Amino acid sequence: MNSPEINIKPFGVHSVLIEWPNEVSEHILETIICFQTYIRSNILTDKDWEMVPSYNSLLLVNRKRTIDFENTSKDINVGYSQLKEIKKPVRYLWRLPVSYDLDFGLDLEEVAKKLNKSISEIIAMHTGTTYTVYSIGFLPGFMYLGGLLKDLEVPRKATPRPKVVKGAVGIAGKQTGIYPQESPGGWNIIGNCSVPIFDATKENPCFVNVGDKIEFYEISRAEYDLHKIEAEVGIYKPEKIKLNA
Repeated sequence: MNSPEINIKPFGVHSVLIEWPNEVSEHILETIICFQTYIRSNILTDKDWEMVPSYNSLLLVNRKRTIDFENTSKDINVGYSQLKEIKKPVRYLWRLPVSYDLDFGLDLEEVAKKLNKSISEIIAMHTGTTYTVYSIGFLPGFMYLGGLLKDLEVPRKATPRPKVVKGAVGIAGKQTGIYPQESPGGWNIIGNCSVPIFDATKENPCFVNVGDKIEFYEISRAEYDLHKIEAEVGIYKPEKIKLNA
């Protein structure tokens, strides 16, 4: 693996930030995920460490003690020099159902008009792409998905909505994503995903990880209603495909 250069710096007394080149790159993201796995197993093995990968950075946090930055950064540099020998972690492709019914796709007609496309063309383009999870944040379980087709790019709404419903699927700029819970939001809403992305009652509240892939497929309103019932009683399982096995 050809590893890009990194920059290590303190991020307060309880955190260390590792930065890669400032670009959106699947190669950089894969490097970050691989290195996170290595650090967790070989350098910072204490369970008190929290690690947050995102786009071109990896934040290392230990809230229980002050970090010895000099020694920690030395260990990180030594470990990074060995990255080419590290086995890639397993990632997954998740296929998630979306209803593009106009009751859910509040901005679907407006987006189609702006892009001079039909609604069916918008849906076909949105479902015809495999997206990469570059970051999870803003809300617990909110996935920033890269890979949106250029022909689907539209700016954020000039005035954000005070309330976007749980499961809303939106597009903004070069990204798409799902609102895992009700919140304010400024993305263009084109549908709703029937699968709960975040559940605080579960041991693993968000089943998706940074570095995973996402594909959307269209479902009818009736299928959406059925999925919601199945999810509520805990019998619906999203389709998962193992990658780089």
